[in-house]
Amino acid sequence: AQSKSKWKVLFDGKSLDAWRGYKNDAVPAGWTIENGTLAKHTRVADIVSKDEFGDFELTIDWKIGEAGNSGIFYRGTEEYDHIYWSAPEYQLLDDAKGADNKTRLTCAGAAYALYPSPAGHLKPVGEWNTTRIVANGTHVEHWLNGVKLLEYELGSPDWEAKVRASKFNDWPNYGRAKRGHIAMQGDHEGALAFRNIRIRELK
Repeated sequence: AQSKSKWKVLFDGKSLDAWRGYKNDAVPAGWTIENGTLAKHTRVADIVSKDEFGDFELTIDWKIGEAGNSGIFYRGTEEYDHIYWSAPEYQLLDDAKGADNKTRLTCAGAAYALYPSPAGHLKPVGEWNTTRIVANGTHVEHWLNGVKLLEYELGSPDWEAKVRASKFNDWPNYGRAKRGHIAMQGDHEGALAFRNIRIRELK
């Protein structure tokens, strides 16, 4: 078994020191600290961790507004115009009213457009959900509110086939980075809040 390092707090409710914009040193306009949460209310640029992480366990609480849509990116690089061209995404959605709710491939907890999440584990709009993402070598797990939703193997024949059949096929380095940034997607309308963002590296 791999040893685990201590938890590192990426957001403590008081400071955005661990964050910046994509290819930008400043925190994007529209992301603010409200009542101890990292919040946004409309379409804003993605917010990106200053540090990069390879093998890790990430936990994050999130609350989404009605019809809201966002995502948590991991192992993102800055080689392309947008982080989602390189980084796998844990989808965040109001499954009841979000436009992406037509397929489980793009519902809350899914590995966006690649691996579907099972229904029944998401709390309703206005309530806090807890996401856990484990990335260990090529192995990735998506958890929601204490339930493991899915797991997959980066670079496996199954994953390669799913990528080829998706929009990500346009970017040859999608999902290839061994380490990279954590980021939160801002480019959809609606309210979104995060709290208790913590990560620990798996040695």
